[in-house]
Amino acid sequence: MKSRRELLLTLPSLGWLGAFFALPCVLILALAFRESDLRGGVGEGWTLETVRLLAEGGYLPVVWSTLWMSAVTTVLCLALALPVAWALARMSTAWRRAVLLLVVVPFLTNFIIRIFAWKSLLHPEGLVKQGLVWLGLATDETMLLNNAGAVILVMVYTQLPFAILPMYAAAEKFDFTLVDAARDLGATTWQAFRKVFMPGIRQGLKAAVVIVFVCSLGQYVIPKFVGGTGNEMIGNKIEQRAFSDRNLPLASALSGALLLAVLLPTLLLGRKRE
Repeated sequence: MKSRRELLLTLPSLGWLGAFFALPCVLILALAFRESDLRGGVGEGWTLETVRLLAEGGYLPVVWSTLWMSAVTTVLCLALALPVAWALARMSTAWRRAVLLLVVVPFLTNFIIRIFAWKSLLHPEGLVKQGLVWLGLATDETMLLNNAGAVILVMVYTQLPFAILPMYAAAEKFDFTLVDAARDLGATTWQAFRKVFMPGIRQGLKAAVVIVFVCSLGQYVIPKFVGGTGNEMIGNKIEQRAFSDRNLPLASALSGALLLAVLLPTLLLGRKRE
């Protein structure tokens, strides 16, 4: 009786996920094995040629670029978010609300506007470039746009709140007397932070890793506007195949590869949690 009640309570959520997540994913994977239509549609036959093109079409460097930039973004977000989560959990209520507001404020601004703002800042005539030149840290020939560094910088900016919030949620429940006890027993602040605090919020760390890495893998707007053609990610290739070339089967094959890349770390972390 209890299991039947739980099933009935779960059915609306399962139906929603099945209709708007699982079914579209299955359709995308199925399209990857269809023939392309010269008119921009989908042919009637079935083929493996589209899947073979993924290995022969020069996409492997793009896949590698996507993976390493997403990994670097994830590491930098964790490195920046960990001390913020530590400080937030130990702040007074008034200060905590103020800092959390600052973390959430970027979500109140349109994503495209924020990207264009960074493009203006990193422009050769922008404030950041001129400030670095004035400080002697850059020259007039230094390019802050159209490189991997610009892509990673803006991705860290956009993904950082997604790292801070889950780690803060875990740190808020952490017993900080354990840190004080470790320091009383001779541990340094860094040792207590690394060996007591970080293991104590590991669920928040795992959630932050998955959210930031998965969101970074699917980026295409940021590389398009601040990375240039030499720093494209797999999302840019999907956009080009779907809208410019009108090759929907190839776009679906690339989307399927991205879907597997997204699901793999999620499943691995889920198995480790069990």
